[in-house]
Amino acid sequence: MITPRLVLVALAMVWAGQSALRAEFRAGAAVVDVTPPTLPVLVNGGMLSRTLDKVNTRVHARAIAVADDRMTLVIVTVDSCMMARPVLDEAKALAAQRTGVPANRILISATHAHSAPSSMGCLGTDADPRYVPFLRAKLVEAVMAALANLEPAQVGFAKIDAGEFAALRRWIRRPDRLAEDPFGNRTLRANMHAARNWDDVTGESGPKDPDLSVLSLQARDGRPIAVYANFSMHYFGDKDLSADYYGLFAAGLKERLAPVAAAGKPEFVGIMSHGCSGDIYRTDYRIPEKQRPQFTIDSYARGLVERALQAHAGIRYRSDVDLAMAERRLALNYRVPDQQRLEWARRIVKEMGDRPPKTTPEVYAREQILLDEKQRTEVVVQALRIGDIAIATTPTETYAITGLKIKAASPVAHTIVLDLANGGDGYIPPPEQHLFGGYNTWPARSAGLEVQAEPKIAEAAIGLLEEVSGQPRRPWSLGAGPATQVVLAAKPAAYWRLNEFAGPLAADASGHGRDATYEREVTFYLEGPTAPFCPPGEINRAAHFVGGRLRTRLDTWGDHYTVSLWVWNGMPNEGRDVGGWFFSRGPDQGLVRYGEHLGVGGKAGHAGRLIFFHGNDPTRLVAGTTVIPRWEWRHVALVREGKAVRVYLNGQPELAVEAPADFPAGLQQGFFGGRSDNEANWEGRLDEIAVFPRALSAKEIARLAGQ
Repeated sequence: MITPRLVLVALAMVWAGQSALRAEFRAGAAVVDVTPPTLPVLVNGGMLSRTLDKVNTRVHARAIAVADDRMTLVIVTVDSCMMARPVLDEAKALAAQRTGVPANRILISATHAHSAPSSMGCLGTDADPRYVPFLRAKLVEAVMAALANLEPAQVGFAKIDAGEFAALRRWIRRPDRLAEDPFGNRTLRANMHAARNWDDVTGESGPKDPDLSVLSLQARDGRPIAVYANFSMHYFGDKDLSADYYGLFAAGLKERLAPVAAAGKPEFVGIMSHGCSGDIYRTDYRIPEKQRPQFTIDSYARGLVERALQAHAGIRYRSDVDLAMAERRLALNYRVPDQQRLEWARRIVKEMGDRPPKTTPEVYAREQILLDEKQRTEVVVQALRIGDIAIATTPTETYAITGLKIKAASPVAHTIVLDLANGGDGYIPPPEQHLFGGYNTWPARSAGLEVQAEPKIAEAAIGLLEEVSGQPRRPWSLGAGPATQVVLAAKPAAYWRLNEFAGPLAADASGHGRDATYEREVTFYLEGPTAPFCPPGEINRAAHFVGGRLRTRLDTWGDHYTVSLWVWNGMPNEGRDVGGWFFSRGPDQGLVRYGEHLGVGGKAGHAGRLIFFHGNDPTRLVAGTTVIPRWEWRHVALVREGKAVRVYLNGQPELAVEAPADFPAGLQQGFFGGRSDNEANWEGRLDEIAVFPRALSAKEIARLAGQ
């Protein structure tokens, strides 16, 4: 007879057998100086070629090796702007020959310091021909040194919010403030640092990732071996040859945790790796200039060290971990020039002769010829796992939203996502971001991969995380907070939370399956209203409308209905004749006598106030009295009860009017983020849109507004 006690004994024996078979976890770390022995040296990261002949801080390759009885993995982080895949493939192959560690078990990434020697041609700067072979040899040396220091170890992980150290640098420009690209076309709808002038922009083009991740390795006796940190922020900027804030962080961490090596033991190694930050910088343009934190590179690095140490203090370690690693190589196309652009480029390059480019158009002319010659490339994506900690890589300057997307889907409990790992294949904006133009999208080696490169690389990384964990990806969703429950309790016909990472579908959270469709000119995953729509620890998310709309079809509209939503206006209140329309009923591309429309007024009248009209004559609108501040969330509700229309702002009555209830049978089309005829569409964010098949009471509206 099998008793519960016998089952427990059997399970204990199985566990004991597995523990006996579990490999001993070992770790080692090393630092190798990769400062060029001969100066001056070419330095890339700028538009035009430059050389540096002074060293401010030396540059290094910092390596970690981890091993169990089945495999050995090596992670190398290099003070470099970016490194070409062929060079790294050569270094890995040579390291494999000398150590026996397979090349596909070696991960090499750049910190993206813009003050480091050039080992890869990019824009106006070529690779330094003397430095490339020197660096290649030093990378092999770093791998070997870390392996030589392997010892029994334990590992732990923590993360902490360091959001005040990073912000969006890429902002959406107003539709009437487009700028010119290097090819002579007015295509710049979004660009780096455009928010220096608030009047030019409507809002950030995407989210940031606030997490500072800390992977810590210790000897079995608690002696620190290495700390591998990861943060999504672009370079700080430094003088002369420098490792930027990455090097200062590593030195500061060493000073605080283990300034002196124990007798006969290797030195502690601190590492700051580069998270997904192609659209991230240290300056928060949302804050008035005089009120912004005035970081120096030293204070910035010290601040991150302090934050990392706070996380580090709470780490719990374990030695019973196993390892896994997988790699995938993807063939991707370049966005090559058409014949007209190629002829333009050849004409400019011919006039340049043998000299390097001196202007932005010259830089991009040369890049068109290089892309046309290459046509296609190969990129490397990897994922590795150390127990319940994973690292996924992208070979590109990857936007923060892509890193967040990979982390959200990862089946591993703790996941770090790197960019510029195993290659330097340029920016990969999500597909919708290509519509907005800007430096990150102009075809060049720095941003030349096909439009679908981002979803392909992200999918490869998520698939590899599934492979190394043996678990399926996590279905992504934000949790439902108290404010969400209030909406659902009112029984909406449809409820779009707008927390997607990408279009085209906006999921209906009501359970009725009435998904809506995003038009192309929308960007995703911005911060939403602070009302408790999510559980503690989660950030509510919203979509930012850049002239596109959310298209809906509902069979429940009738002439008794309520629309509830949160609005965030990106346009200055006097920025254009109409600030923007955010709700509309009517046929697509038409303005008809039975349509109705709700928005915010502009310089033609009622600036910053809610405006409503029914029919096809916008001059017959009615307006509220309260000015809605720019870049602040407000709750708006429109209630139609037959001919009576009431509009509420933050739960309070704002305007009331009688309007014909002359909707024809079968009118199901509705739009959010724009008017039915695409006139003066919304420039800003919308969130938590719910449509109810009845007229809600004033008390119910107040509850939806959080009153």
